[in-house]
Amino acid sequence: MPRPTKFRRVEFFPEDTYFIPWGKPKCEIEEIALKVEELEAMRLKDIEELNQEECAERMQVSRQTFQNIIDSARKKVAIALTKGNAIRIEGGNYRATFCKFKCLDCGNVYEINYEQDKYICPACGSNKVICSKKADICHKWCKHDK
Repeated sequence: MPRPTKFRRVEFFPEDTYFIPWGKPKCEIEEIALKVEELEAMRLKDIEELNQEECAERMQVSRQTFQNIIDSARKKVAIALTKGNAIRIEGGNYRATFCKFKCLDCGNVYEINYEQDKYICPACGSNKVICSKKADICHKWCKHDK
């Protein structure tokens, strides 16, 4: 019996998750599902230009697992581009980089993906929020500059 799949760390989520060839009727298009961690592997290797060891470390997997993930991702993208298939980004075995935030105006504490650009308190709409990971290592709530 195989081991359960270990969750992969993902730092990026795309706003657009569906790509379709232009000019082809929807009823004639096949879809290829690209997992979120496969997109993350391509982003780290091909856009950030990290080496395999650095990519594996960022995703918290072994180098061999990283290689398997990126091989699968590149094959799917190559098939979609050569056959005119749509690409849907969804699913996978991943966990996001979450952080506890605290609103300095209302005191609300909540968790969100801290890699996003805007930090707004969901309770009061204030932008005076801090992330415990960015504030300091021991997670004390202190004011920090943005």
